[in-house]
Amino acid sequence: MAIVTSTSKHRNQLGATPWGNLNALMFTLQTNAAGGATDADSAAPLAVGDKVRLGVLPAGSTLVDSQAVVSTALTAAVTANLGFEYVDGVDDAKVPQDAAYFGAALDLATEARLRNATTKAPVTLPKDAFLVLTTAGAANDKAGRVDVVVQAISTGAL
Repeated sequence: MAIVTSTSKHRNQLGATPWGNLNALMFTLQTNAAGGATDADSAAPLAVGDKVRLGVLPAGSTLVDSQAVVSTALTAAVTANLGFEYVDGVDDAKVPQDAAYFGAALDLATEARLRNATTKAPVTLPKDAFLVLTTAGAANDKAGRVDVVVQAISTGAL
């Protein structure tokens, strides 16, 4: 029987805090009665293909898991992809932007908890990235709420 030992460089697994370095980052999309995002730079109703930048995922975060909680459903047939794109707009060869990293065609028209079901490997963001929800299926014309929780390990940028 062989014994195999990884030679990869191990980074600090505990972080610089007594509670470790696993974070749950929470982002909220709330829409008004007309279907537009509240607390946003545009109140126009969300249309098919709109990108909603929910917030920033910090550089050095290793993306591990996500969950979208649809507590108040959007308009019938509204779906979305959930992924990330870099704040500076420049892609990275080692960790390319991925509009559906956390999920594709997520049903936002039904109240539910939508756990990340993709088989994509964890990635460490080399720079700050927006968590982006891209709408599809139908335009939104009602009040709704979707909370997204991203689990990330703060490992530092590589």
